[in-house]
Amino acid sequence: MSPPPADLVTLAGAALLIGLAKGGFGGPLPPLFATLLLSERSTVAAAVVVATPMLLTGDGFALWSYWCRWNLPQIRVLLPAGVLGVFVGLFLLRDLPDRALRVSLGVAGLVVVLYKIHTQWRGHEHYVRRAWHGPLAGLLGGATSAMLNAGGPPVISYLLLQRLSPLAFTATNTLFFSVVNMLKVPGSLAIGVVDPTVLLWSLLVCPIVAGGVFLGRWFVLRVDPVVFDRFMTVILVLACLWLIVSP
Repeated sequence: MSPPPADLVTLAGAALLIGLAKGGFGGPLPPLFATLLLSERSTVAAAVVVATPMLLTGDGFALWSYWCRWNLPQIRVLLPAGVLGVFVGLFLLRDLPDRALRVSLGVAGLVVVLYKIHTQWRGHEHYVRRAWHGPLAGLLGGATSAMLNAGGPPVISYLLLQRLSPLAFTATNTLFFSVVNMLKVPGSLAIGVVDPTVLLWSLLVCPIVAGGVFLGRWFVLRVDPVVFDRFMTVILVLACLWLIVSP
């Protein structure tokens, strides 16, 4: 078995962050921050791939919670382009140098923050639907998820404009990224961006993801999510700036 891609404390912390997000606490910030943590102890490519089994564990709980609640017309619009985006992102993950991926990861994190600010301050009353909006969102979501585990902003921003119910919105987003994450593991192994045995270390901490899901639900009921969100946002901005400026 290969050495761990990061120390076990970092792996456990990443698993807990992903579990919190899948439990409904923190939105897209914890998974991206988990990838940032792992990338400080390994290459960005390894960090993205190692985080994926943790994401899949959380996806399993989320799919169980929202089974058949998704909007099928939107899935049909998003998913084919999302599958194509995964393969585009994986080849970029393989071919781009680690420094370029680190800068991209930092920029992606800042995009997430800007997206959050945008959705909080601007509504969708001026939106005019176009046929290419959904496929473009799916393509960008699949590619950035495969490259950086940061596919949330394009897909979430598109779904927010479709005026879905909260339940349909969450279920549609969950199904899309569950399929995307399932494709990332065999795809990354096929193009050789990570040693297959490294994934065993990820599987070792997946039970912590399950604990994080239940902890996330507990927090949602008892802790002010605005305070947590602002705390995570500040940490994420600082971490992203560090990735961009550090040699």
